[in-house]
Amino acid sequence: MIDLIEKYFELSDLQKKQFEDLVPLYKEWNQKINVISRKDIDNMVLHHVLHSLSILKFIRFTDNSKILDLGTGGGFPGIPLAIMLPKTKFTLIDGTNKKITVVNAIAKALKLENVSGLQKRAEEHKGKYDFIVTRAVAKCNKLMEWSHHLFSDKHQHPIPNGIIALKGGDLKEELGALPKGLYFEKEALSSYFEEAYFKEKSIIYLQAMHV
Repeated sequence: MIDLIEKYFELSDLQKKQFEDLVPLYKEWNQKINVISRKDIDNMVLHHVLHSLSILKFIRFTDNSKILDLGTGGGFPGIPLAIMLPKTKFTLIDGTNKKITVVNAIAKALKLENVSGLQKRAEEHKGKYDFIVTRAVAKCNKLMEWSHHLFSDKHQHPIPNGIIALKGGDLKEELGALPKGLYFEKEALSSYFEEAYFKEKSIIYLQAMHV
């Protein structure tokens, strides 16, 4: 199980233990609160953990940077990223309280002091972040609309602050609907991973626009 993560990422002993503990924790919580679809729970490492970590193939967040996971659901991509980057601060928000209950319980069980889960919608949330990460939450123009007020003016990464979204399928129409002049990049996850699951999956970077 951990072999799949180690195929692409170097892990410390602590990180190995945290990833090993992650799956049984989710299975246990999923019995009470359904945060991962039943068919996906058996492929959790591939479909959820490794998919979340694909962001680190695109960008490595610096220590002390602040990352917002918008519409985190059960904690993806935020919790796997927080395991990999213990000095980066992650705030995970979702409109559904029971999902945030799971997020905070799992973060506590794994002793992730860099994770804070809040029941909030992006539009009402206050705070300033270097990047916003999301996974299958909404179309790109909606993500920009909801989150333009949440970006820090200070840039501390090789690329300017913005949204990093994990997406699947044909994105031509969605990306074509973005505001004129908005800078974005699209990378195929199959360029990082050889598993068939990643064939139709992409990572989209949208540079923040201050309104």
